[in-house]
Amino acid sequence: MARRLVDLIETHADELTASLVEQLKTHRTTIGLRKYDDLELGRRSRELYHHLGWWLRSSSEAEVEKTFRNFGRVERGEGIPLSDLVGALLLTRRNLWSFIESKVGDSILDLRQEIDLQLLVVRFFDRAIYFSVRGFEEAEGEAPAPAVRLAARAS
Repeated sequence: MARRLVDLIETHADELTASLVEQLKTHRTTIGLRKYDDLELGRRSRELYHHLGWWLRSSSEAEVEKTFRNFGRVERGEGIPLSDLVGALLLTRRNLWSFIESKVGDSILDLRQEIDLQLLVVRFFDRAIYFSVRGFEEAEGEAPAPAVRLAARAS
């Protein structure tokens, strides 16, 4: 795995977060998220970016499923449209790629690491989106779920 690039993402989580918050506040696919202030949008974004390496290296399919199904339930309970939930996850991934592309060199090794990381990230976000949508759909008619944190659970 492209460990150097994952470490780069985690150490620049604040920079990635600031960029993403601006996009979430203005992009046409995330109108429903505008009810949150910058601090809340930042908290949610930072948790994902800061722990992305853990998600890519250590998390199991069951952990991703549990976390993101719960995330989808919470978002539905908070009145976020499903399209905005998906839009936010897609913007998160695009923001990440813009950052990576600005940091990767031109050597074959750098390009190979970028491709390896891209495959892992795409696979992760595909699962995150799918399970978030499943949780969102399952929440129909349920009482609102408590807030969920996306942070990795080491214990």
